[in-house]
Amino acid sequence: MRPLPEVAPTRHGRDVAGLLQDLQRVMDGAYQPSHPGALAHLDPPPLTASIAAELVCAGLNNNLLAEELSPGLTGLEHELCRWFCHRIGLPSTSGGVLASGGTLSNLMALVTARMAAGAAASNAVVLCSEDAHVSLAKAVRVMGLAGDGLQELPVDAEGRLCAEAVERRLTALRDQGRPCVAVVATAGTTVRGAIDPLIALADVCEKAGVWLHVDAAIGGVFALSNAHVPLVSGLERADSITLNPQKLLGITKASSLLLLQQRDHLRRAFSTGLPYMQPPTDLDHGGEMGLQGTRPAEVLKLWLGLRQLGEEGIEAVLASALHRRALFAAALDPHLMQVLPGDLHVLAMHPTQMSAAETERWSESTRQSLLASGFMLSRPRYRQRFCLKAVFGNPHTTESHLNALAQLLHDSLR
Repeated sequence: MRPLPEVAPTRHGRDVAGLLQDLQRVMDGAYQPSHPGALAHLDPPPLTASIAAELVCAGLNNNLLAEELSPGLTGLEHELCRWFCHRIGLPSTSGGVLASGGTLSNLMALVTARMAAGAAASNAVVLCSEDAHVSLAKAVRVMGLAGDGLQELPVDAEGRLCAEAVERRLTALRDQGRPCVAVVATAGTTVRGAIDPLIALADVCEKAGVWLHVDAAIGGVFALSNAHVPLVSGLERADSITLNPQKLLGITKASSLLLLQQRDHLRRAFSTGLPYMQPPTDLDHGGEMGLQGTRPAEVLKLWLGLRQLGEEGIEAVLASALHRRALFAAALDPHLMQVLPGDLHVLAMHPTQMSAAETERWSESTRQSLLASGFMLSRPRYRQRFCLKAVFGNPHTTESHLNALAQLLHDSLR
């Protein structure tokens, strides 16, 4: 950690040299996702086109609140959301909106689900797995649901939510007279990268008449690849989907989409009218399609980043991330290290022969020694045991880096 520059503005404005000096000091102390040892989180190096588009976005200073404040860009957002919907396999009635992060997308999805179901009662419930993202807990608080408004169900040995358990809980809730706002499936859990059984859950929700939201912030981008779409088979049956291109495709933060089978549900949930704006010429003002009013043109960095990659580039990013995980898993000695099963480019592990208390001490000391060797892994607590976790979305990480990391881990256990 490095000391920050002075925070308060000086009496007289800084000249260019002084501003650059201030910026350099901040940059020197920042996290560097382009470092080949940056494997801790879902923060890949950004694409050059996405960086350039971010600068253009700031220079244009358009506001996607309303079409007259962002002519052209509002239409671009509509069309890009349509493209994502089409690639996933959603119907012609689908659409969506960009949001500043998956937490906001998940919140907007659940608010929309509650409005669609008419489940305004404070005793309504959201169901998810015990490995679902913490943003869901925030969402039910903001929505004013009861203390048990978020009910987490166990996962199986593969880290996946059990469809039969969801069906049983829906029956119990119905017997209690408690409405279910939505079932939330996860396509890519944070620690293990597990994907819930989307087809089976869609069948359960369709039978029960309950909204299915899929938090595909991590795994949703795999639906853009013909080779990898089977990983998220059933995603197209969700009523709503959260998808974060920033997690793997190198789009600068923040970049999240909320996509819906029926786009009109967004308008019904969030439209208040904008009497101080001209009516839109096409579909809707952006500020009528979600919680955010003032919004920067984040669509630019997503659109231009995807244009830079192309379909072959998207395919290569996804395939190489999965390949790096497979290489690293193969390099680990199973007698020393237990790898938790997962479906995507995330790998969590802990020593095979250690108790939980021993693992806690090992994970802390080993993480620090790895940092000293140029590798940064995260240290999540999972099922009462600490793990070390690596994410393989960094294209600068080579096979030699992975072998070196595996050797360091082995050495820490001998």
